[in-house]
Amino acid sequence: MDLGVLDYSLDPSLIAQQPLPTRDASRLLVVERDAGRWTHDMVQHLDEWLRPGDVLVANDAEVFAARLHGNRPTGGAIEVLLVEAQDDDGTWHCIARGAGRIPVGEEITFGAGLRGTWGDRLGDVYRVIRLSCDGDLAATLRAVGEVPLPPYIHRPDGPSPVDRERYQTIFARTPGAIAAPTAGLHFTPELIARLDARGIACVSLTLMVGPATFLPVRTQSLDDHSVPPERYAISTETAAAIANARARSGRVVAVGTTTARALESVATSDGHIPPGAGRTSLIIAPGHQFRAVDALFTNFHLPRSSLLALVAAFAGTETILAAYRAATASSYRFYSYGDAMLIV
Repeated sequence: MDLGVLDYSLDPSLIAQQPLPTRDASRLLVVERDAGRWTHDMVQHLDEWLRPGDVLVANDAEVFAARLHGNRPTGGAIEVLLVEAQDDDGTWHCIARGAGRIPVGEEITFGAGLRGTWGDRLGDVYRVIRLSCDGDLAATLRAVGEVPLPPYIHRPDGPSPVDRERYQTIFARTPGAIAAPTAGLHFTPELIARLDARGIACVSLTLMVGPATFLPVRTQSLDDHSVPPERYAISTETAAAIANARARSGRVVAVGTTTARALESVATSDGHIPPGAGRTSLIIAPGHQFRAVDALFTNFHLPRSSLLALVAAFAGTETILAAYRAATASSYRFYSYGDAMLIV
């Protein structure tokens, strides 16, 4: 598909720079895709838009302090984004702007005695780096690393204490993500309790958010775009909860595009979700036949992105672009700390 179809205009002032004081105080645009209409509401009222017997599936990936700031021997500054640990000796796959030109063996110095030695290049995305320090490496990484906020959230002095708490969902319990599954940022224990009281179950899976989720699409056609695989895990309990909801004619409500990708990656032709773990590089675009997801709770996404392509595949391109125009006209807050959309 031509990504030019998924372009839209956005006033930069609508890009949310701070989280709201309360997680579930965000606005909610409810899109009824079959009718092609939408309603303005609040996330606090999500339970009123779902039915007893539905099951919410959230991503429990936990963001870690993946961003490091260091210096080359020349004195030049470099920013490193850790992606995935390869073993227990401090070897990581990472992303760093300009790292492809740095020779193997060069050492980078970070704070608190943390050092990094460059290894091989891995294709067009990753570079190997081996980290070391004089003390406990995991503790040093937690002390030196930064919450990897997306670039459209401006923090000249680095993430604040508020970001360390709010750029993490209440579902987070599996460390290793380099970006938050942001749809989950809207949930509170009180909202979960209201959902439970209405007979709406909430379960989780893990899709370890990595570069595949946020790397920009540099090709004109999404067919030419490829992404590094991301790890997922679906427990026996979650698979059973989804099966039980289906047996009661309940809907599977994916909390976020990462959850939707994990479910659609494993779903059988009849919508069955088997438990298990693996990696997925699935890109969902208009034309995809959804087998697992019946409703989608999601944030607003960047234009010309694979995430917006997934949402357009679910709701219909014309419907979703019209809904985005309605959201911008009503000054909704966009992106990670922004408002939400429920597509039913």
